[in-house]
Amino acid sequence: MSAFTQRARRWYGEGPVQFLVLSASFALAGYAGVRLLEGETLLIAVWFVGAALVHDLLFVPAYALLDRTLRAAARRPERRALVNFVRVPAFLSGLLLLVWFPLITGQVERYESSTALDAGVFLVRWLIVTAALFAGAAVCRALQVRRARRSATKHRSPAVH
Repeated sequence: MSAFTQRARRWYGEGPVQFLVLSASFALAGYAGVRLLEGETLLIAVWFVGAALVHDLLFVPAYALLDRTLRAAARRPERRALVNFVRVPAFLSGLLLLVWFPLITGQVERYESSTALDAGVFLVRWLIVTAALFAGAAVCRALQVRRARRSATKHRSPAVH
């Protein structure tokens, strides 16, 4: 490890590449926020600080509680495999809801002219995407169970020549 990388790890806690990627992500998010709300700099700053506070004080404890509840419900080892098949589509659906919340709830009319879509379509489309995510997870789980059963029967049955 180079001296620069060691100093970066001591100062930042991770390597310089992770710092650059994170900085670029914040810069892109800031640029998008400025472009979206042109001329409303104070509103943008309040939105970013508010989003960070709401995420850290409200959403993270809610994620942790829901995840702990899900894992507690799946105490038996054969059920533990199900946790990620619920966790992943729920996370992706929640992320989509968070990002598109104003459009899904129909609270922002100014995007109708930009998207050329009626505000009512976003809720239905989000529900369809959510259903598809959970259906995809169910298919993946079914394939996993099928492979496990095939593997178990293959190892149990004697080879026939």
